[in-house]
Amino acid sequence: MYRPVTVKICGLTREADVDLALELGADYCGFIVYPKSPRGISLERAMELASRVPEGRRVLVDVETGTEELEARRDAGFDFFQIHTGLDIGLASLAGWSGLVGRERLWVAPRLKPGDVFPEMVYEFADTVLLDTYHKDRVGGTGETGDWDGFAKLKQQNPATRWILAGGLNPQNALEAIAATGAGCVDVNSGVETEPGMKSPEKLRELFGALKPS
Repeated sequence: MYRPVTVKICGLTREADVDLALELGADYCGFIVYPKSPRGISLERAMELASRVPEGRRVLVDVETGTEELEARRDAGFDFFQIHTGLDIGLASLAGWSGLVGRERLWVAPRLKPGDVFPEMVYEFADTVLLDTYHKDRVGGTGETGDWDGFAKLKQQNPATRWILAGGLNPQNALEAIAATGAGCVDVNSGVETEPGMKSPEKLRELFGALKPS
């Protein structure tokens, strides 16, 4: 039986890719402002691209954002703030982020490798958790699938939290990943690219043909 899934296309850098993703049925569009990311763009460019996206679907993505930075970005036209962080995240940072944008707008993405204990204090400050594939030297965009079993267990143990599955998802494995994890929302980035930041129209169409059949 088909179960609807929410789809975020992340790492968008071009108008044409934003427009096509929306046309095909993307629920969220993600714009990365982390300068070390191969898909990183300036805040000004992210704002330009996000202006093409309907309200309620614009996600700003960064790594361990400073509270002053987040405060400056809070009213820049984005609906959600996806912040990647290490497991040594402090209570003050979580509380600061949540206090600035609200727990309903904060998506926390802890760098969790298989076997790590999830930092449960995250639940107190964010309604949404995104789990990406762990890599010791990179933050997201690895193109490698992650710990699907671990995701499924955390989701089952904490049903009040909204869980987003990321990491190595593409048109060929997205349905398998959803079946294995029970994910209701997926984040796709490198799996629909020809090169970092450049989305493939063919791969986007294939992905949405699988996940949102008409």
